[in-house]
Amino acid sequence: MEKDERIDPSARSGRPARGEYAEYAHADIELVAGDDACEVLEGQAEATRALFEEFGDLGGGLSYGEGKWTVKEVLGHLADDERIFAYRALCLARGDGRELPGFDEKLYVSGARFGALPMSSLLGDYLAVRAASLTLFRGLSREAWVRRGVVNGYPATPRGLAFHIAGHELRHHRVLLERYLPVAEIQPWWRAT
Repeated sequence: MEKDERIDPSARSGRPARGEYAEYAHADIELVAGDDACEVLEGQAEATRALFEEFGDLGGGLSYGEGKWTVKEVLGHLADDERIFAYRALCLARGDGRELPGFDEKLYVSGARFGALPMSSLLGDYLAVRAASLTLFRGLSREAWVRRGVVNGYPATPRGLAFHIAGHELRHHRVLLERYLPVAEIQPWWRAT
């Protein structure tokens, strides 16, 4: 069987430019270091696992304010969001020209049962989603990384969507460290650990 020269499994994504992702995501994407989505996402998985393990089951129910998500809901949201953005990237990479719809992240969280699940289960789900995303992204050719489409009314490419996943996650890391961790640190059970 002859090798297909168009497929390069080692193709690096390159860094997306404005116009390859939603403008609202620009500040998040600016937080992402590097120019290869796969390297970034692979490295982030361990940091995310460690951060949420620090909260554990006892800290999983913490929220920093009325109406704000719990730590477990944030983790569940990260997995859901990545599933959706990876699906969008798959559609664009494969040349699906249909406009892809948006979603309501608050509805998705309220429709889930993240609070009833142990942190280890939520982390397992998150890590499985990340592994699946990496499998998808590592198989993209240089051409596929930059195929354009329309997602929720804005132009996008698979690499823009992959960097969106990374930047979105970094934003939630920052919120967990700045808003949730101070709440956890004043809990008696936290100080005892």
